[in-house]
Amino acid sequence: MSIHIVALGNEGDTFHQDNRPSGLIRTYLGRSPLVSGDESSLLLNAASTVARPVFTEYQASAFGNVKLVVHDCPVWDIFDSDWYTSRNLIGGADIIVIKYNVNDKFSFHEVKDNYIPVIKRASNSVPVIIAAVGTRQNEELPCTCPLCTSDRGSCVTTTEGIQVAKELGATYLELHSLDDFYIGKYFGGVLEYFMIQALNQKTSEKMKKRKMTSSFHGIRPPQLEQPEKMPVLKAEASHYHSDLNNLLLCCQCVDVVFYHPEVTGVVEAHKIVLCSVSHVFMLLFNVKSPADIQDSSIIRTTQDLFAINRDAVLPGASQEAPSNPPLPVIVKDALFCSCLSDILRFIYSGAFQWEELEEDVRRKLKDSGDVSDIIEKVKCILKTPGKINCLRNCKTYQARKPLWFYNTSLKFFLNKPMLADVVFEIQGATVPAHRAILVARCEVMAAMFNGNYMEAKSVLIPVYGVSKETFLSFLEYLYTDSCCPAGIFQAMCLLICAEMYQVSRLQHICELFIITQLQSMPSRELASMNLDIVDLLKKAKFHHSDCLSTWLLHFIATNYLIFSQKPEFQDLSVEERSFVEKHRWPSNMYLKQLAEYRKYIHSRKCRCLVM
Repeated sequence: MSIHIVALGNEGDTFHQDNRPSGLIRTYLGRSPLVSGDESSLLLNAASTVARPVFTEYQASAFGNVKLVVHDCPVWDIFDSDWYTSRNLIGGADIIVIKYNVNDKFSFHEVKDNYIPVIKRASNSVPVIIAAVGTRQNEELPCTCPLCTSDRGSCVTTTEGIQVAKELGATYLELHSLDDFYIGKYFGGVLEYFMIQALNQKTSEKMKKRKMTSSFHGIRPPQLEQPEKMPVLKAEASHYHSDLNNLLLCCQCVDVVFYHPEVTGVVEAHKIVLCSVSHVFMLLFNVKSPADIQDSSIIRTTQDLFAINRDAVLPGASQEAPSNPPLPVIVKDALFCSCLSDILRFIYSGAFQWEELEEDVRRKLKDSGDVSDIIEKVKCILKTPGKINCLRNCKTYQARKPLWFYNTSLKFFLNKPMLADVVFEIQGATVPAHRAILVARCEVMAAMFNGNYMEAKSVLIPVYGVSKETFLSFLEYLYTDSCCPAGIFQAMCLLICAEMYQVSRLQHICELFIITQLQSMPSRELASMNLDIVDLLKKAKFHHSDCLSTWLLHFIATNYLIFSQKPEFQDLSVEERSFVEKHRWPSNMYLKQLAEYRKYIHSRKCRCLVM
């Protein structure tokens, strides 16, 4: 079987002819690992390239035993001189490659005005690759003056190339140089994809012809049934912002209290949550200095709105930790202080529900001017340093992602001593953390810190049975609502940690990660990997990961021929072994039928049309 490629156009650089590299086609054939032989890495008959009247012909072998014939014509005048040969070669092409140099507009216009119309007329539906070769030199914008018809740009723009590709329905590639990356992986990857498609199409057509002409009336080959569908795991919805909002409502782990002398009552909050969304609070609580922020508007907002008063006595504040009482903060604006509970609820809920905040403020303040003033102050609090306040229209931000995703976020404080009020000791190392976040995101942590346990009064808390890396990944999820395990083993360790602290959504995330990783592995990698899939199954069952354990059983059954050859297959329980044998693929019946068919073929000395 053979593949015929026709290459048209000149990718040479007229501005750098003294130091021009080899051509695109020749470089690919010389470097591609798929174009190789037994004795050398190149089967290209470079010494015996046939100088034809129209094309330069290269012959090589691809994919081991597929003959690859490439006809390259860089000059239109030569192509046009023998129209009969040119038309026949294009008509019989499996793949067409059009190439030009981005620094040579002449070569581009030759492709656009001459080669493209010829290929359109051929209309044989073969795949076309347009390769723009080279790095643009001295690129200028073309003149847009309506009175000027000159084209000041000496380079072919990307837009021009894409437009030609759209007209032809071609694949457009930009190859900045003819190195291993652009030739081997980029251009070579696309070309080899089309080569495989061409081979598949030719094989399919060949099989159809063979079936039509065949008069074989013996035993038909057995039909392989499809494997059973794998169980579908549904991800648990995030409750990140509701967790933080509940933290505000239950007033646990409060470490800051806002008040105004003329306003009745106080407003309790958490430094870590406020600092995660606002540089104003970072400056107020000394997490960052004015030199770090370098934004006068944020510094001015902090000074105008708040002031710390450590000597204040607040009888209305909850005293959960007398040894470490909440920090009193004076709110200098009485109207702002009266609306502060609504503002904090807005911040704890994600800081994006502007319309609800405006309605809450409007219910307390009748004057529309006061409402606008409060909303503007909230915008100033949420401002990013060094940027113009883009929170102009509240409605446009109503449907956008919460502020956690594009501002400083809680990840800034992960494994950092800033504002930390608890330290975990793991494998001889210490990991600082924040009780408020742990209590809000993990019910086991909430019970541990608020119950009659040693951890409720201790700052240093030892952690056993978990590695430091796994525990940091666990904390990363609590702080950011996301995690990215390094591999299947770490994902299983994180799943065990999540089960220990009863964080069900993190368990589901780890299950989905393990399933995705296993599903993406090809059969050859599954056969050679060192991961003990049966041990993974037993751990999933032991730690009550029912969804993962059920999926793993189906996975072992679906890949029965691979896993049945592994020694750990014998460690399956009787019940598990019975399930796998019942749902195995391919089935035992199919293998028996296949053996009988092969025996029949060999006994008849016939040629099998399928095997």
